[in-house]
Amino acid sequence: MKKQQTTEQMVLTALMLSLVLITTMSIRLPSPFTQGYVHLGDTMIFLSVMLLGKNKGALAAGLGSRLADVLGGYTAYAPRTLVIKFLMAYIMGWFIQISAEKQRQNARIVSATEIMGMVLGGSEMVLGYALVDGFFAGNFFAGFLGAPFNISQFSVGMALAVVCCAVLKKTPLKQFFYYSGQNETRRAKHQ
Repeated sequence: MKKQQTTEQMVLTALMLSLVLITTMSIRLPSPFTQGYVHLGDTMIFLSVMLLGKNKGALAAGLGSRLADVLGGYTAYAPRTLVIKFLMAYIMGWFIQISAEKQRQNARIVSATEIMGMVLGGSEMVLGYALVDGFFAGNFFAGFLGAPFNISQFSVGMALAVVCCAVLKKTPLKQFFYYSGQNETRRAKHQ
């Protein structure tokens, strides 16, 4: 039974890593004032955390985003993206976890705690890329010019992640959501 759970987690982590990669690379809009781009990958990053928890969700987020930068020709960003996107997902999951320990999650599509976790993780991403863009530009003020685009990116990602959750929680896949109240025994087995 333990081996089956481990295999299930590996497959789901690899699947989410792939979805982060695909959504990051499928629609890329160059971001004015920076050398980066705006994409839909944050949707799958948020969904990864809700499906896999903070550790595996962060792994899928960081590696999938880094791979998108490498394959997309943004190799200078790749190591920084690994750290920024890993932390983005980890912070989201950490916030949800500590909040869930204090109060029991209800059966909503997406809880206020999950939304707040997305906002905190997204805020880290905005700050992280502002610092990276400022470093590349040689002027930290210039790095913050791209912040509105990164805020828009994670806001759209949040909205799409909520829609994805609404759809997935009406299917048998609802059993895979890591932080839902019905998965307390599942979480205990994977920690």
